[in-house]
Amino acid sequence: MTNHVDDTGAQVRLSTAPRRIVSLVPSLTEAIAASAPETLAGVTDWCSHPIDLDAVRVGGTKNPDVAAIIRLAPDLVIANAEENRADDVDALRSAGQQVWVTDIRTVEQALTSMARLLEAIDAPSCSWLDDARSRWDGLPEPPAAERRRAVITIWRRPWMHVGSDTYAGDVLRRLGVDNVLAHSPERYPRIRLEDLPPYDLVVLPDEPYAFNAHDGPESFDPTPCALVDGRSLTWYGPAMVQAPEILGSQLALAMHDGDRAI
Repeated sequence: MTNHVDDTGAQVRLSTAPRRIVSLVPSLTEAIAASAPETLAGVTDWCSHPIDLDAVRVGGTKNPDVAAIIRLAPDLVIANAEENRADDVDALRSAGQQVWVTDIRTVEQALTSMARLLEAIDAPSCSWLDDARSRWDGLPEPPAAERRRAVITIWRRPWMHVGSDTYAGDVLRRLGVDNVLAHSPERYPRIRLEDLPPYDLVVLPDEPYAFNAHDGPESFDPTPCALVDGRSLTWYGPAMVQAPEILGSQLALAMHDGDRAI
């Protein structure tokens, strides 16, 4: 029996490398599928990558079917402190399940957390993680004159935004975009548009709310809006490898259009 410690400080006891894993987070599912695909026994209804994913569906991230998970007899359940409810994690642990909870709020934490998890499950293929670290460690620091102050909006009706201490905020910071709500007391504050602090860019991801060219930008006109790939912005895992290029080009397009309009 080997004792591990997850990101929250909880002990996880594994007698051998897990051969049956249930993942309750889409980005973690993608990471396990890329690193130890034969181990995935169960995933959530929202796990969409890889597209050929073949595993039992066990409900949503916020409402997993605890009984169904237990019936799958997993060696390990993987969850996230932000995505999953503490009550569900507690219920699984009370039923004797070993649950590894990640808590990821920066790019560096994502790389470190995923490395620890993949080592604990003895994943045979982790090349994507090396590629992600190389890509993010190699990013140049954007010049101060090119940085933008942005509001990162993730929902409407009501309007919700990225606040403090978030992975998405750190991703954008590294790409030269500073979150005007980075010092909010809340991680995802509900703030009316007229009450937002000054900003010169709006970032609108296509998840969790599916912002698009016809739904979102009109509310911020004439401020330039960057319609960005939500997976690149919020998923830690293999999506991190291409995220700088994808987000960088989407941000640059919006800023170029904004500068041209001035």
